[in-house]
Amino acid sequence: MGAEQASYAAQADEWLVERCLAAVDEAAFAELVRRYRSLVFRLAVSILGQEFVPEAEDVAQDVMVRMHGALASFRGEAKFGSWIYRIAFNHALNVKARVRYRAPHVSDDLLATRASADRGPEEQLQHDRRTRAVHDCIAELPEVYQSALRLHYWLGTSVSDIAAMLDAPENTVKSYLHRARQLLHAMLAQRGFDAR
Repeated sequence: MGAEQASYAAQADEWLVERCLAAVDEAAFAELVRRYRSLVFRLAVSILGQEFVPEAEDVAQDVMVRMHGALASFRGEAKFGSWIYRIAFNHALNVKARVRYRAPHVSDDLLATRASADRGPEEQLQHDRRTRAVHDCIAELPEVYQSALRLHYWLGTSVSDIAAMLDAPENTVKSYLHRARQLLHAMLAQRGFDAR
């Protein structure tokens, strides 16, 4: 990392935004992208689901482009991270509405691991049915619960990071996770699956 790049990495988001607006500073914008692109991608995956990773990558790219064009509208009333996550959240919801009825992308690696030598056909069928039921139940949860669950359990995101992404207090995120688990267990039980 060069000296200039290191000095930008040490600056606050608001300083970087000011540099982008006042001097059209490409290094400042690059630092904002470096800080937020992977987090925006993770948020997009949490909304779209892991089977739509290519669409989540598109969302992350689109949000970075939108961020560049919308920096002038950032008024500093909220943290910059909250502002960018709100843009990402809304854009991912729009994309989700469009891709809802398309078949998800399935990688060759996933296909190669689908058939397991450890399970017989009946056990595999039951496992697949339960997995499908879990995905269907999650899709019925409110969007904020879906995001919290996917971020925490699928992507390993900490509660504090989820709180920043969703612009909510940590206790609220814990409440989202708790309530989502309760609803998920009840929904699975209604479908005849053990909620463990």
